[in-house]
Amino acid sequence: MRILVVEDDGKIASFVVKGLKQNSFAVDHRSDGEEGLALALTVAYDAAVVDIMLPKLDGLSLIQQIRARQVHLPVLILSAKASVDDRVKGLEAGADDYLTKPFAFSELSARVQALIRRATDTAEPNTLTAGDLTLNLLTRQVTRAGQPIELQAREFLLLEYLLRNQNKVVSKTMILEHVWNYHFDPQTNVVDVLVCRLRNKIDRDFEPKLIHTLRGAGYSLRLP
Repeated sequence: MRILVVEDDGKIASFVVKGLKQNSFAVDHRSDGEEGLALALTVAYDAAVVDIMLPKLDGLSLIQQIRARQVHLPVLILSAKASVDDRVKGLEAGADDYLTKPFAFSELSARVQALIRRATDTAEPNTLTAGDLTLNLLTRQVTRAGQPIELQAREFLLLEYLLRNQNKVVSKTMILEHVWNYHFDPQTNVVDVLVCRLRNKIDRDFEPKLIHTLRGAGYSLRLP
C-alpha cells in the first residue's frame, strides 16, 4: 500500500511518515500543495493524508483539483482547524475523512486503513499465504512449513509486496518504489541482493521454490 503525505510541519510529517512506514506502508512526502498535487495526479496512491494550511496551494484547493480531474483517491485531512465549519468545508471539498491535531497515530493509521478498505470494498487480511508460507501482518511473524523465519525490515516488505502480487510479475523498478519508497537508479543491484537474501531464507531449505526470476521482466512469487 502506497500513501501520499502532504504536510509542511517537519515534526508532524516525520512522525506520520515514520509511523506509516513502520506499519508497512510505502510513503511519499511533500511539504507544499503544488508538489503534493503533482504527485497525486501522476502516481497511483492507495490513500493521501493532507494538511489544510500548506504553502503554494492550500489543502482544500489541492483536494478540489484532485476531484475535478476525477482522481478517486481516498483523502484524510489532518488539520489543526477543529471547528464544525472547518470539518464541513473539508468534507465538502472532497475529503473522505477529517482528523484534528493533536492526534494519536493509532487513530490516524486506523482511519487510513478504513479509507483503503472502503475504496477497495475489501477487508484487509491479517495474513498473507502461499502454500506453506505464511506472513502475519499484525505480529509480523513469517513461517514456512511451520518453521519461524526471521526477516529484516526490507526483507519483510519485499515478501509482503510479492505476496500481495502473487502470480504477477513485478519489475525491479516497482520493487524499488515500494520497498525503498523513492526512486533509485533502476540499474542498481540492490533489488537483486535483497531478493537473493529473501530467497535464501524462504526457499533454500524448502520445496517447492516460490520466488522465480523472469529475465528482463522481474520477479514473481508463485506456486508451481
